[in-house]
Amino acid sequence: MEELTGYVESIIFRNADNGYTVMDFVADHELITCVGLFPVIGEGENLTVRGDYTEHPTYGRQLKVSSYDVVAPADELSMERYLGSGAIKGLGPKLAARIVKKFGADTFNIIEDEPERLAEVKGISLNRAMEISDQIVGAKDIRNAMIFMDKYGIHGNLAIKIYNRFGNEIYNIFQSNPYKLADDIPGVGFKTADEIATQVGIKVDSEFRVKSGIMYVLSQGAGMGHTYLPIDTLERMSVDMLKVDPATVEAQIMNLSMDRRIIMKKAADGSRQVYSKAFYRMEESIAGMLNELDVKYKTDEQDLDKVIRQIELDEKIELDELQKQAVKMAACHGLFILTGGPGTGKTTTITTMIKLFENQGYDIFLAAPTGRAAKRMSEATGYEARTIHRMLEVSGKIDDDDDAASFARFDRNEENPLETDVIIIDEMSMVDVSLMYSLLKAINVGTRLILVGDVHQLPSVGPGNVLKDLLGSERFCSVTLNKIFRQAQESDIVVNAHKIHQGEHVVLDNKSKDFFFLKRNDADTIISVMLTLVRDKMPKYVDAGISEIQVLTPTRKGLIGVERLNTILQQYLNPESKDKKEWHGDTRIFREGDKVMQIRNNYQMEWEIEGKYGITVEKGVGIFNGDVGIITDINDWSKSITVIFDENKKVVYPFAGLDELELAYAITIHKSQGSEYPAVVMPVMDGPRMLMNRNILYTAITRAKKCVTLVGDADVFYSMVDNTSQARRYSGLKDRINELLENSFDE
Repeated sequence: MEELTGYVESIIFRNADNGYTVMDFVADHELITCVGLFPVIGEGENLTVRGDYTEHPTYGRQLKVSSYDVVAPADELSMERYLGSGAIKGLGPKLAARIVKKFGADTFNIIEDEPERLAEVKGISLNRAMEISDQIVGAKDIRNAMIFMDKYGIHGNLAIKIYNRFGNEIYNIFQSNPYKLADDIPGVGFKTADEIATQVGIKVDSEFRVKSGIMYVLSQGAGMGHTYLPIDTLERMSVDMLKVDPATVEAQIMNLSMDRRIIMKKAADGSRQVYSKAFYRMEESIAGMLNELDVKYKTDEQDLDKVIRQIELDEKIELDELQKQAVKMAACHGLFILTGGPGTGKTTTITTMIKLFENQGYDIFLAAPTGRAAKRMSEATGYEARTIHRMLEVSGKIDDDDDAASFARFDRNEENPLETDVIIIDEMSMVDVSLMYSLLKAINVGTRLILVGDVHQLPSVGPGNVLKDLLGSERFCSVTLNKIFRQAQESDIVVNAHKIHQGEHVVLDNKSKDFFFLKRNDADTIISVMLTLVRDKMPKYVDAGISEIQVLTPTRKGLIGVERLNTILQQYLNPESKDKKEWHGDTRIFREGDKVMQIRNNYQMEWEIEGKYGITVEKGVGIFNGDVGIITDINDWSKSITVIFDENKKVVYPFAGLDELELAYAITIHKSQGSEYPAVVMPVMDGPRMLMNRNILYTAITRAKKCVTLVGDADVFYSMVDNTSQARRYSGLKDRINELLENSFDE
């Protein structure tokens, strides 16, 4: 291992998230390229670095630094170089030279211990002298803090965020209550705090640890889609994780309740619900805002019938009685819910509503939770639709709550509401409580809100079960369409989806034009058949590109899980080539041309859309869970990957941010919600019972527009049709709605 002492000549590249830095370093008059984690080191600073030389295929010889120490400038030249490097605001090379000439070898002692003496130098006032001292001492403090936190595995932006929040108090916090980090700093998890606590010797049954652990279990519940946990479930999960006795957990749950960090409510069935404060506030507020929107408007039924008949004539359509009822109810109510399965005429009904409201001179906004769903809505209705995030104008800022996950902030809210008369939201099954809360905050009373969806689809990826809870409360006007129209009856995708929903066994005779089942029994044969379908057969059959054909599977792990399928499909659909650059991670490879998916909401990720000649025509922020794109460029010098998403949004990911991307040749059925593909290919093999159910199968089949092909075991297919069990989702919005309206009635 090499050890060198010198100074930083220049910073070539730095990733702000993790502190990864490429810099020119001068040691013994030799210029050396160093790479490593240097989150707060600036140009001109003196360091002792330790590491090993490596040979980069593009950039040549580099010193890969494993550790370093900041060294005080040892001579007057070093002092002058550091002070004049630009690291100290308002201090340039000439002024630095005058300071060092005045104080010589004592320069840094003077700055730290007698800063007022800097005013003896021409051009420096007393105020400026104190500012210079504060900057140098502050830089020293933060460097020491970063080095201290690095010992506990915390570095980069996260370490800076912690220091900015607590300053030099961090030393006491790490020693006495590291769980405060998990409680107060988004990005520090309970497990990180627990590892620190173990190192400093904090007891397993510490009050700090148990409280933080309970909050962590609630946050884990949110990750599984729950807005609350039953108290017995919370106690059991906390005991299992913390390895403490139940009485200790029970006592701290009560203490958290008294501190108002959690909310405990009694459900309609008598059970006790335990919420984090943020999710309780959201559900309670959603109930109140929905109630305010639910106003009735006076309408003339004969006039409505006349307008609807004229729309039917103009559009050459014929509505059934339920569709007409839905249009009338939407005209009469401030809040209306339209549901129905595929082929039941939801789109025709929405279009009729739009024509009716246009006839009345109303402004109308259309939106859906994802870009793909919004695109489908636009194509189906002929009117512009946006994502809910774009309609609400996501700001790129984050609301960090003290007891829940971080949520997006939008420029459209109660202070700056949406300016329109009617808002129609499609694919409501995908909308979670946080997005519903943000949407409702931006809607003025008097604006009509129409919610459209298929309640039999899988629930949202995020916490809550909004559409199901709204319908389950039976408090708001709704119409469920159930007639399959003649044109839809010609599609076996639609017909079989309804049969599966009703528990009927579909005949798998492959006499259909758009619904096929290829019987195969072992995983490798199934994958081989799927590969042939995706690469060779389906693109021609449905007139689509290979990247538009989507493999859907119920599971992430296992022989036909997402992880294994993507590795194999990448190998054959986008093979290694000397013309394609690659990025190699610990367990995966990204290659130019790969199909990838964003796997978590990133409200701060910047995107741009380029027009002719590469000129940027639009910019924005926010890339969301489930967005799919293609890797177009991998740049080793800037250490970044460029992805083009739907709507031609170009996003540049630093290598350090690639944990937000995964290959998307195959995706889970959960991730496919709201999307529609020309063709879907799905493997069918036995798997976990909670994933091999009717709801999963129904959702997968209804994602296909022109053709769905299932490959695998017919017995497993039929067992999925028969299996109605689903993972229980704890969501209390229905209770909050009923609670609010019952209290209003009592008053």
